[in-house]
Amino acid sequence: MTISDGPRPTAHTPATFTPETDPTDVIRWTLAAHPDVLMPSAFNMNGVVLIDLAVRAGYRGKVVFVDTGYHFPETLATRDRLATRYPELTFVTLNAGASPEDGQTDPALYASDPDACCAVRKVAPLQTYLRDTAPSALLNARSRDQASTRADIPFVEDGGARVKVNPLAHWRREQLEAYATAHDLPVNPLYFDGFLSVGCWTCTRAVRPGEDARAGRWAGKGKTECGLWAGENRL
Repeated sequence: MTISDGPRPTAHTPATFTPETDPTDVIRWTLAAHPDVLMPSAFNMNGVVLIDLAVRAGYRGKVVFVDTGYHFPETLATRDRLATRYPELTFVTLNAGASPEDGQTDPALYASDPDACCAVRKVAPLQTYLRDTAPSALLNARSRDQASTRADIPFVEDGGARVKVNPLAHWRREQLEAYATAHDLPVNPLYFDGFLSVGCWTCTRAVRPGEDARAGRWAGKGKTECGLWAGENRL
């Protein structure tokens, strides 16, 4: 991998991106084309790597996290460690202090209708925030090898209310792990227990050998996405 520190001019455009394009060049293009870009994050391995790459590329914006009330304590602790490590970023927590008993949803909704639970507790708060802030682009950490539903994502997705930029689209898990190790990044400790993609504790299990990174999300529920990136209410 070729990673260079600090902002610099780039001649790259989406038309010139190839699978080998350095993610920081994709980020620099985004910062030039969409200076109001925001970064939503759940602080998984991909997200932690993207935060570090973005800072190296010159990003000084917001990292937006939705507290569903069902997050693992390790996820919240990872958020706090990242906020300490990157003071040049503004970490925003939506729905802060949410809990299963907060009245937003029936406490058992996650089991009976996980789509509805995600829609209320995760998608709606972020959609509301984005309507209020109206960024022209989102910088996110999805990659093709996470799941079959993401196998064809490009670096830049046009259309809809805003552009979605995926600098890590072509990075494999091995590259992410190598980068995190090389830069001593504060990875969610659950990752090392097999939670390769961490969501709410109610709907996440460890990944089994041979499964893709998101196989532990909503396992057995016929669901692969929370609704942020796929479906009629997608970002």
